[in-house]
Amino acid sequence: MGGKKEEDDLLRTAEVAAAPIDESGHVTVPIDIGASVEHAPRISIKSHDPGSEPPPTTLRVPGTTVEEGWLGEDTSLTRSTEKTISVPTHVTSDRATLTVLTGLNAGQVFALDGIDHIIGRGTEADLWLEDPAISRLHTRIVRRPDGRYLLEDLGSTNGTFVGGRKVEGRVDLQNGDRVQIGPNLMLRFALTDDAEEELQRRLYESSTRDALTRAFNRKYLAERLVAEIAHARRHKTQLSILMLDLDRFKHVNDAHGHLAGDMVLRVVASHLARLIRIEDVLARYGGEEFVILVRSTSRDDAAKLAERVRTTVERLEIAAAADGATLSVTTSIGVASLAELGPEAGGNDLIAAADARLYRAKIDGRNRICKDD
Repeated sequence: MGGKKEEDDLLRTAEVAAAPIDESGHVTVPIDIGASVEHAPRISIKSHDPGSEPPPTTLRVPGTTVEEGWLGEDTSLTRSTEKTISVPTHVTSDRATLTVLTGLNAGQVFALDGIDHIIGRGTEADLWLEDPAISRLHTRIVRRPDGRYLLEDLGSTNGTFVGGRKVEGRVDLQNGDRVQIGPNLMLRFALTDDAEEELQRRLYESSTRDALTRAFNRKYLAERLVAEIAHARRHKTQLSILMLDLDRFKHVNDAHGHLAGDMVLRVVASHLARLIRIEDVLARYGGEEFVILVRSTSRDDAAKLAERVRTTVERLEIAAAADGATLSVTTSIGVASLAELGPEAGGNDLIAAADARLYRAKIDGRNRICKDD
């Protein structure tokens, strides 16, 4: 058995074709990697005495472009950088924004484009925020002619705080200030440019919205449902839900293609969004199913909304077919309310009740609503 030196020698040994030694004492051997011989990389080895330690080897790759093999195409590895005139972009942070940092709408961005903005949970507020602990008209932000922004509390129940200090009268807002509205809701005031504001909006939209229909996604619906049930029980108000499904939607995809089916979903969602209030929630539950969550609404009133939804969808003429023909669809809707369920019922129970009635509407002939078991 040989020693470690013999093993090292074996690892260094490779059989190559004979090659001449140049004037500097180097032997250059091409390496076969699938390219032509003239473009193949080479290993250059310095000749040495048999008794001395072998010198290190270096890999020499030619500077010419490889013309054969997978690198023969015009790729980022072979093409040169295009020369162009670069002009520095002048960024001006002149857009005031409020970013929600906590709560259900964390990540949402509001642009302060006007001169006067009232913040609150009432629908009459300019910036509507969903939190039961803030007042309907909670606080105001005013832009002065000199570009400064002032914040004023409007006599709210639970107060407004800037930088940890309660607002009494008016305070100047500085870039990066944290504004606390009530006990739970935290906002960040910032001066940004258009690109940064757009990025923040896109991040929020991608986390809460369905990419195809722009309705809220199922994850947002689940979180919002928990908050709405808690709000309804705490304030002893009504809460109802509509679950609707487009009838025979598979036939649309089979007969006209999935692109036509996608157009139908987008158009239907757009019309549904116009039928509901700002405090209601429209979400895509899955496939061709949508859910509408309606606050402070009894089951009978929710059924009236469901009938408006049904007739609106029924009358749509959607130009989605490749041959220019218009498509028509109908919908079946199940309606349920929190008041029907037990005191321990949660969001899944409410959805299950509406889903069962949706199934009944399908069995009874489709294109109808069902509000009873």
